[in-house]
Amino acid sequence: MHRAVRLTVLAFLLQSAFAVQPVLAAPAAKASAKAPKKYTIEQFMATTSISGASFSNDEKNILFTSNETGIFNAYTMPVSGGKATALTKSTTDSVYAIGYFRNDDRVLFTRDQGGNEQHHLYVRELDGSEKDLTPGEKLTARFAGWEQDGNAFYVQSNERNPKYFDIYRYDAKTYVRTLVYQNEAGMFPGEISRDGKWLTLEKINTTSDSDIYLYNFASKELKHITPHKGSAKFSAESFDPESKKLFFSSNESGEFTTLSTYDLATGAVALRDKADWDIVGTGFSRDGRFRTIVINEDGSTVLRILDAATDKPLALPKVPGGEIRGAVFSKSSKLLAFYVNGDRSPNNLFVYDFGTKQVKQLTQSLNKEIDPNDLVEAEVVRFKSFDGTVVPSIFYKPKGASAANKVPAVVYVHGGPGGQTRRGYSAQIQYLVNNGYAVLGINNRGSSGYGKTFFMADDRKHGREPLWDCVEAKTYLASLGYIDHERIGIMGGSYGGYMTLAAMAFRPEAFKAGIDIFGVSNWIRTLESIPPYWEAQRTALYGEIGDPVKDKDFLTATSPLFHAANIVKPLMVIQGKNDPRVIKPESDEIVEAVKKNNVPVDYVVFDDEGHGFSKKKNQAVASAKMVEFLDKYLKNAK
Repeated sequence: MHRAVRLTVLAFLLQSAFAVQPVLAAPAAKASAKAPKKYTIEQFMATTSISGASFSNDEKNILFTSNETGIFNAYTMPVSGGKATALTKSTTDSVYAIGYFRNDDRVLFTRDQGGNEQHHLYVRELDGSEKDLTPGEKLTARFAGWEQDGNAFYVQSNERNPKYFDIYRYDAKTYVRTLVYQNEAGMFPGEISRDGKWLTLEKINTTSDSDIYLYNFASKELKHITPHKGSAKFSAESFDPESKKLFFSSNESGEFTTLSTYDLATGAVALRDKADWDIVGTGFSRDGRFRTIVINEDGSTVLRILDAATDKPLALPKVPGGEIRGAVFSKSSKLLAFYVNGDRSPNNLFVYDFGTKQVKQLTQSLNKEIDPNDLVEAEVVRFKSFDGTVVPSIFYKPKGASAANKVPAVVYVHGGPGGQTRRGYSAQIQYLVNNGYAVLGINNRGSSGYGKTFFMADDRKHGREPLWDCVEAKTYLASLGYIDHERIGIMGGSYGGYMTLAAMAFRPEAFKAGIDIFGVSNWIRTLESIPPYWEAQRTALYGEIGDPVKDKDFLTATSPLFHAANIVKPLMVIQGKNDPRVIKPESDEIVEAVKKNNVPVDYVVFDDEGHGFSKKKNQAVASAKMVEFLDKYLKNAK
């Protein structure tokens, strides 16, 4: 769980290496035999989103999360296939399955309240009843792992001090808990060894520099294990099954992260795995026979499975339609569950039997009314920005676009600042493309996945160089020959929403229209109002973006709210009322300010959402209104 938390934090608002890549690469032209069918947003939303996997103890069933009913709940399904059964039936707040208990079929799951991110941990008992294991007000709790024998598990909670997460050990039978680590160091708790003796803590110095500490539960000793010079990220990934070594990732030795081990007895460090891209994770099967490695390769996910004893790679089953993601082993390691995700196909759950070599698809997530041939494959493209920096992007070209049939386009900016636009299915993007819009998912400087130099290139430059990359993206699109250069807009969520507002305020001539989805309009207020449980990385955020006290003038200069008089193009703003990161006043005030310019402003607020919309009905409303807005002010604008 700690890794997901860390990535969420760094996606605050989830290079030199480019020299060998083609520059100014244009997407290949593809002939289409017939015009694609146009689908409604209701048809796109009829697609099911699923995630997560956990095998039951008898290995006959598999647990996962699905929004089949329009809201996420926990489901189970036979590994042999069949109908999924809902284990939770929430109609208000999204439920996310964590996994089966180790020694029986009780289920752990988590949910918050209307997107406020105050998640609690729950157990579904064998009789179907539910129990909140972390009761209380204004706390956030996170599952932190199992002990090897399954008789206890660990939970992170900030109930004692809203700023920091402590570690509790829960008895798996009685739920009696014990505080085993009281966090006074102000670091992020991470991995716990299977023998229950060791805890990793991550100290975030800056957004591009971090350290790992080891805590011994018995001796209470805290040890710094990654002393280094310069900026380098160190992240704990997994203890080995024998609890003798810690696997950790680091980019200390180069642009991209590699995997090394730290010997708990001797302190010896050894390089274990490296690739030409970032290695973003590793883990072991429960019996220790297999190890997985995940690589972020040019916006795609590459999964490798190794024999843990020999590091010899295993051949993965061949499956059509996308990348293999999210691999999970059964208790005996006889079965492997994984997802396949492609540009034209959302997550589908598969199970592979190592003995029979048979692979079975358990789900069909895409709405059967949608022909995947009507959807488009993404392409990785690159262009040179104003200063020669090469900017990688993920491009979606509408079918039928040509020099004789030029189409409008949207520059789509990811969250972050340090996020990344990656390949994979996006109902929102496919809906835009199906309605005739080219979409360029830009990875402007500061994006992750392309080396630490590129990642650090936006520090203290927000609203400037990264924004100018987005403006150059418009120039690139206009050069393709089938994009109407007078009908190019910009949109994005969270930090991408900020970039949209920044483009409208600081480069008002560049884009025809903009869509801001819960984006920052006033950096000073946002940095002052970050959730208390982000205290461990407050200094890092200030270091990258600016200190709201010391750098007030700079933040005022780069906050769109204070320059809203410059916004003269149509704007749409979409906001969740319960957003704890980019609070609603951020959107309220920019909408009010822009309306004074007599500029068309559409404002959509969802009362039951937070930072990111989890309910199908709200996703449908938001996407439909986006296309309606773009049709009016971009596609059909004069």
